[in-house]
Amino acid sequence: MSERYAVGLHEIDEAGVALAGGKGAHLGGLTRIEGIHVPAGFCVTTDAFRRVMAQAPSIDEAFDRLSRLGPDDREATRAISAQLRRTIEETAVPGEIAAAITGAVGRLGERVACAVRSSATAEDLPTASFAGQQDTYLNVAGPESILRHVSRCWASLFTERAVTYRRRNGIDHRTVHMAVVVQRMVFPEAAGILFTADPVTGNRRVTTVEAGFGLGEALVSGLVNPDVYQVRDGEVVARAVGTKRLAIHADPAGGTREEAIDPERQDRPALTDAQVLRLAHLGRRIEAHFGRPQDIEWCLAGDDFQIVQSRPITTLFPVPESADGENHVYLSVGHQQMMTDAMKPLGLSFWQMTTPAPMAEAGGRLFVDVTQRLAAPATREALLELMARSDPLTTDAVRSILERDGYIRPLPDAAPPAPLPRAAPDPIEPDPAVVTELIRLGEESVAAAERDIRTKSGPALLDFIEADLQELRRVLFDRRSHQVFMSAMEAAWWLNDKLLEWLGEKNVADTLTQSVPNNVTSEMGLALLDVADAIRPHPDVVAFLHDVADEDFLDELPKLPGGPEARDAIEAWLERYGMRCTGEIDITRPRWRERPSTLVPVILGNIRNFEPGAGARRFEQGRLEAEAKERDVLERLRALPDGERRAEETKRMIDLARTFIGYREYPKYGMISRYFVYKRALLEEAGRLALREREDIFYLTFPELREVVRTNRVDDALIARRREAFRSHQALTPPRVLTSDGEALMGEYRRDDVPAGALAGLPVSAGFVEGRARVVLDLAQAALEPGDILVTAYTDPSWTPLFVAIAGLVTEVGGLMTHGAVIAREYGLPAVVGVVGATRLIADGQRIRVHGTDGYVEILP
Repeated sequence: MSERYAVGLHEIDEAGVALAGGKGAHLGGLTRIEGIHVPAGFCVTTDAFRRVMAQAPSIDEAFDRLSRLGPDDREATRAISAQLRRTIEETAVPGEIAAAITGAVGRLGERVACAVRSSATAEDLPTASFAGQQDTYLNVAGPESILRHVSRCWASLFTERAVTYRRRNGIDHRTVHMAVVVQRMVFPEAAGILFTADPVTGNRRVTTVEAGFGLGEALVSGLVNPDVYQVRDGEVVARAVGTKRLAIHADPAGGTREEAIDPERQDRPALTDAQVLRLAHLGRRIEAHFGRPQDIEWCLAGDDFQIVQSRPITTLFPVPESADGENHVYLSVGHQQMMTDAMKPLGLSFWQMTTPAPMAEAGGRLFVDVTQRLAAPATREALLELMARSDPLTTDAVRSILERDGYIRPLPDAAPPAPLPRAAPDPIEPDPAVVTELIRLGEESVAAAERDIRTKSGPALLDFIEADLQELRRVLFDRRSHQVFMSAMEAAWWLNDKLLEWLGEKNVADTLTQSVPNNVTSEMGLALLDVADAIRPHPDVVAFLHDVADEDFLDELPKLPGGPEARDAIEAWLERYGMRCTGEIDITRPRWRERPSTLVPVILGNIRNFEPGAGARRFEQGRLEAEAKERDVLERLRALPDGERRAEETKRMIDLARTFIGYREYPKYGMISRYFVYKRALLEEAGRLALREREDIFYLTFPELREVVRTNRVDDALIARRREAFRSHQALTPPRVLTSDGEALMGEYRRDDVPAGALAGLPVSAGFVEGRARVVLDLAQAALEPGDILVTAYTDPSWTPLFVAIAGLVTEVGGLMTHGAVIAREYGLPAVVGVVGATRLIADGQRIRVHGTDGYVEILP
């Protein structure tokens, strides 16, 4: 039995997480790498931990109590965690386990000083590092003391911070077990951390070394400012020597102690450049063995580097695969589409099949490779001009790459890039009938797909969808359709440029394009106000909606006075807009039709905050403001030299913008409508497959799903891996620009017109407003009052129903023509987008001032 309770590190490898925990498995793997020195030791296995836990039945009851706690119940979490630790530390170690541990200690040397380190099974994994969540004890000598500290390591699985961390990451406490690593202590002259990729920029070609005197715990705990070195291509390219006033050394009595460093040594480097390069080389060996960038703890004793820990760096954004070894530059699709969340494989697959540009996948997001376009001067300038129209942060990030000599060059054997959509469309007259006809054709096309798909099942269904996607692409990228909305956008840009030049007024088009016709997204928000009007007169229905907890509430409504009318109003709205949802470009996301309860808080807010007829009044108010601004602008222009000509040109541009800008939202509405047709058919087909649950198909690509439908054979292990990968992708923040070196760039605003302390952004809807900030990350949790300013990461069309209740908008992601900006302008809401870190830097409830004309946000005292 002793072999199960204590095993040598050389008997373990990285596949042994279940037995040795993350740290133990990685240390075992390190012992197998040629040239890597690991202090001798053994691992007290999870078998020992489970046996000790089985001797304390009260632990199960404590787990049950933890599972019932609310996420913010810190006091109860602290109390239960403390009880669990006491129980484990007071449980006697069974004789067989104690014998196995003392035998292994004897083989190291009975009085040899050791490090005793926790090694949990959910630790140092590719998706969660859990760094610092459990305990480590240094300079522990003697079998009895080591046994005592092993028990403490077991108990540290239930520190408050470890319990909270697991709860936030959705990890069941019962599934995590604790092993303990016991190793000979190293008493180093220097120690530190080695990152095989730059932890700040993500650059995989840069190794970062942090070093200090004594044990590495001084660095890990933040007691000293370390020396920092950066190595690239076998050369130290940057160094910063820190002032190291303290070091941690072993205490002769056991444990460790802090010691002051002599003043003449404080500014000396802990390593020579030659040692840094040797250490970086060792890091590359370790990285190659584990197959991904590593965070490595090292010690230098004599002239020997000892590796005491290696874990994956879990915060790096993945890099799209490329086999040519050349430099590549990728632009985030999500930042253009206002949906930066991770997508499931089927969602990624559908988006790739829908769009004409080839897209690379990384971290559950899509990116467009623009390397070849940037390599050619003509296409480079066209791309930069297009980006500058929408997102200055992306433009800045790309320009910073272009400034690097030799980084961008034509790719060998690459086809010349396709021309970008024409910035200046063919001339078109502002005829409303053009829009009416385009909408009719689009809706007829969706209706035909919905009719024809009903007769399809099995492989024929997948064939139909693949063929019908070509019809979707034809509608989406129709030349006439593109001409219409590009003419409107060009007209709006012309108005802003010319009226600033002629009248000195900024962003006039924002007011001129309020309450335009045929904007299906802004109409959606106003139509939900009409739903509130239908429900407001029926108090029993309103009371019932306050207690809605599941999705069958629409079936219950007709039992109430006024319920049939309420249900009909909601159903009519869902018939028109129910295919939409947050993150709607991902076909796997639940639609409002599938989860209508999502709408209930918004409907109740509209009932509470608005009077009957608010939707029509809101639209009419915006229309009148636009008309008044048009009269004002034209009158002022006519008073200028050559005023009649200027007024005539301006009037034409106003008519173009107002006639056509609303259609800007229709192509995407048609695409989402069609996606929902596909989704319902696929879920029905999934019900006939050998799946554990229908939604398992979301973790398959379209070709994989086709094969599953053909064979009715499902790889459950693949689906489980994809679920885990998606969970890890959700925790990542995608960059606006990503290089093939792994460098994640967000760009900067290079402006001198922003007051000190203000948050810079992109002005997308003119005006000025001051009010209470409501930081909302989940639309379903929004609790907004009139006059609030919505602060969020991004807004896609699904957020539009909230816009009727707010006074201003601040987002972290966005551009001049993204959906949030378009709707903010139509509703007359001052808006600033692209405010980096807005949801973190602005506290919920703070008063802020939004400068929608000038593009910045002030946080008020």
